[in-house]
Amino acid sequence: MSLNDNPPTVGTDFDNHGKVIPTVEEHDSASSLGKGEIFSLESVDPALNAKMHLVNNAIDEIGFTGYHYKLFVLNGFGYAVDSLLLLLQSIVSGQVVLEFRPKFHAGLTIAAYLGMLLGAIFWGFGADIIGRRTAFNTSLFICSIFAITAGASPNYASLGFFVWASAFGAGGNLVLDTAVFLEYLPSSKQWLLTLMACWWGVGQLVAGLIAWPFMSNYSCATAGTCTKANNMGWRYLWYTCGSLVFLMSIARITVIRLKETPKYLLGEGKDEEVVDTLQWMATKYNRPCSLTAAELMACGVVGTSKSRKGKFSINEVMVHLRGLFLTKKIGWSTTLVWLSWTLIGLAYPLYNVFLPQYLKSRGAETGSDSNYIVWRNYAIIQMCGIWGPVLAGVLCEVRYIGRKGTMVIGALVTMAFFFAYTQVRTAAQNLGFNCAITFCLNIYYGCLYAYTPEVMPSAHRATGSGLAVSFNRIMGIVSAVVGIAANTSTSVPIFICAALYVLMAVVAALFPFEPQGRRSA
Repeated sequence: MSLNDNPPTVGTDFDNHGKVIPTVEEHDSASSLGKGEIFSLESVDPALNAKMHLVNNAIDEIGFTGYHYKLFVLNGFGYAVDSLLLLLQSIVSGQVVLEFRPKFHAGLTIAAYLGMLLGAIFWGFGADIIGRRTAFNTSLFICSIFAITAGASPNYASLGFFVWASAFGAGGNLVLDTAVFLEYLPSSKQWLLTLMACWWGVGQLVAGLIAWPFMSNYSCATAGTCTKANNMGWRYLWYTCGSLVFLMSIARITVIRLKETPKYLLGEGKDEEVVDTLQWMATKYNRPCSLTAAELMACGVVGTSKSRKGKFSINEVMVHLRGLFLTKKIGWSTTLVWLSWTLIGLAYPLYNVFLPQYLKSRGAETGSDSNYIVWRNYAIIQMCGIWGPVLAGVLCEVRYIGRKGTMVIGALVTMAFFFAYTQVRTAAQNLGFNCAITFCLNIYYGCLYAYTPEVMPSAHRATGSGLAVSFNRIMGIVSAVVGIAANTSTSVPIFICAALYVLMAVVAALFPFEPQGRRSA
């Protein structure tokens, strides 16, 4: 394919010196090669805009390959680890408190969220500065080492540090996994980014199934009789899950051998490496790829690679921050996405904090003394959560619903179940509503996970997604503190949290971009 062979997609213009400049014209077509991008950067970086269109054409020309199947699984590991670690500290917290008797019982929760917060910021900026590949290959390895070490903690303070460090390693996974997968996906398969969120539920299910025998059979009953010798269950859990994460990190390096993503290389001005990567994939899977380095170079030099004073500098950070507000529409989109992550980060953890005590104060019998029933119910709830993103993946491709409509539906239905949940009085009702809420919430969450990187400019995608996730983590810390200080028996906070889901639906409806039928830019 040459520039002159496809005039409806790429045209030509001339600069003041008579040099030919390829330009991109946005349009819709039934053909994937004719799809327009989600947004145009023609007014701020015409060279990058033109090159992005050519690269998207090449990715669509290659299509979906075995490489993408591997990415779906190995990137999904990152989702699973993120949820597994957050749940792990929650599962072990009670037994850890019995053994170490700390004065502040929410320490592990705050350590985990703080690690996730700093990890999201560090790996987010890092993936835009040093590249996706380096961050992708190292984050899980760091996480696994500290997770294994956490099991040998001699006291509460050291455990808090290891929880923080392992969470720091895992904190960028939601950022890296979506960016890497999206930047290789053909446009017809972008809905798989929403489906990939099902790995979140898989991680929680695995954590629960591993915890079941350990926490049931190797845990002390009271603080007075609790010693390391009779309370090894939580340690075995950290050893096992940390080892599992270690195997995942090795698989990322040996199974996929990730090459740097073409769209990151494009923003760095490495046109020849972009073509080499795409040609390698096309050759390996016997697919066509007609893109050449000459075509990309003819588009000019991209703005993100022109005026940099150094990779590791404040100027570099500011380049990526400003890149999230290149136009008023992109800036508005970025702001609303960050607001959505903030709202969900506050509403869901707070609901979990207040609801059990509220139901108990109303005489509800929602629990069980049987370990079997407790862990059986947990497994059922997490199994339901896996299917929320599956439905979201279907809905987001339905005409007139799309990503925005899917998030609106998910938020409103979750809100309805949250309000109804306050009337629960029996264990069976508790299980049923937990399943329904977990399923519906993951419809919203799964779509938001995918929507966030889709509407971020590629050169600044990891930064934007990382900051979005960091706002979510900040609210997790806030919820832990509020849960300790606030009155947990009143219904007011519950209704406030449920009402936040209405606000989430409104925000989703106000999003300026609908990625359905469009290609990431």
